[in-house]
Amino acid sequence: MSFITRRKPVEGEPRSEGSHHLKQTLSWPHLMALGVGAIIGTGIYTLIGVGAGQAGPAVILSFGVAGAVCAFAALCYAEMATLMPQAGSAYAYSYAGMGELVGWIIGWSLILEYTVVCSTVAVGWSGYAQGFLVAHGWGLPAALAAGPWGAIPGLINLPGVAITLLVMGMLLVGAHESATVNFYLVIFKVVALAGFVALTLPAFDAGHFHPFMPYGFNGHVDPDHVKRGVMAAAAVIFFAFYGFDAISTAAEEAKDPGRDLTIGIVGSMLACAAIYMVVAAAALGASPYNVFARSGEPLAFILRELRHPVAAVLIAAAAVIALPTVIMAFMFGQSRVFFAMSRDGLLPTRLSAMNRRGVPAAVTVLTGVCAAAMAGFLPLSFIAEVANAGTLAAFIATAIAMMVLRRQRPDLPRPFRTPLWWLVGPLAVAGCLYLFWSLADLTKAMFFAWNGVGLAVYLLYGRTRSRLVTA
Repeated sequence: MSFITRRKPVEGEPRSEGSHHLKQTLSWPHLMALGVGAIIGTGIYTLIGVGAGQAGPAVILSFGVAGAVCAFAALCYAEMATLMPQAGSAYAYSYAGMGELVGWIIGWSLILEYTVVCSTVAVGWSGYAQGFLVAHGWGLPAALAAGPWGAIPGLINLPGVAITLLVMGMLLVGAHESATVNFYLVIFKVVALAGFVALTLPAFDAGHFHPFMPYGFNGHVDPDHVKRGVMAAAAVIFFAFYGFDAISTAAEEAKDPGRDLTIGIVGSMLACAAIYMVVAAAALGASPYNVFARSGEPLAFILRELRHPVAAVLIAAAAVIALPTVIMAFMFGQSRVFFAMSRDGLLPTRLSAMNRRGVPAAVTVLTGVCAAAMAGFLPLSFIAEVANAGTLAAFIATAIAMMVLRRQRPDLPRPFRTPLWWLVGPLAVAGCLYLFWSLADLTKAMFFAWNGVGLAVYLLYGRTRSRLVTA
């Protein structure tokens, strides 16, 4: 049973030229843009409507709760990423702190998380793209703009499939090149949100915040079988904040990990939390929550209702152009987690081979194809919650790994040290456990089923092929 306790070395492998090492090409502006690009996306452009439908005006509290939990987790990630600047994120941290079996479970959960996030954002992007096309008389037939289980059933969400495969193609070009494109798209996206706030503030009506908490605080299932309440919305909106963990997957590619990763993780989290709260308040003040909650493109919908048709088209265009940065960030992260697990022998080692541009091409293509298939057929709210389950598990594991290594290896050099780690770590774990409990029962069941399959894969394959066994 040694496979339960054997651990990945914190120090990692000595770097050498070869097909199983990633190139150090990213600086802190690239990493911060990767984080902002991942965090500011479907959460504010689309999921603000889903959250408002679950919590009413108190959705702003849902943003606050989810943001606070993520802030605690982000501090734990910053310490672990600078301590272990290796590809793999929470998978690598869990492997080093708690052993191979836990590391596998978290890695398998991350595979679910990142692939599903790509699909979720692609579905959100599709709503804006279709709205933009319809406004210009170019809309696709309804059957080709939504999957069979969406609010308005169709055959396949063709725009969602197309954008996922396009981003996959961009990532295959190279990490530095795709990060540079992401940087400029993120600037465009932030400017668009600033424009939305400027246009909606003159129409701010405090009456839209009453009643403030129509569905209560704790998550509960209403007679219409929809889970509502501030915490139910927070469990979904949590999806909007956790892009910072994608930065940690790029740790091995950072030029100066100690500086660049700290700025990227902590800086992007603080910047995005402020942006989210301002945009959510502006949206709620400009329109009753039960009106824009029904729209697949709530921000553009609000602007049209305020008689700003040109601005509505521009905000939709901004979403169409900039939301792919979220897909790019998470598809990048997924390929690096897959790469790390493959390099460690827990998955077929050929998956960690890279093309001439230094990109793990096989896992990038695999991620892109799976994400495209999910985007084509599954509804937004369902896949967003499934993604959250895997992320919460990864956050819990990272916080525990940070605390375990603080106790067991206090001598290790830590370029960034989590402040009040003995308090921040437990708060991150407790907050994530509460949000996990607030998820829908079906979501939790699917998460455990996914990990049941993963455990079987590990026992049948990875357990005996681990590099810690074969080395």
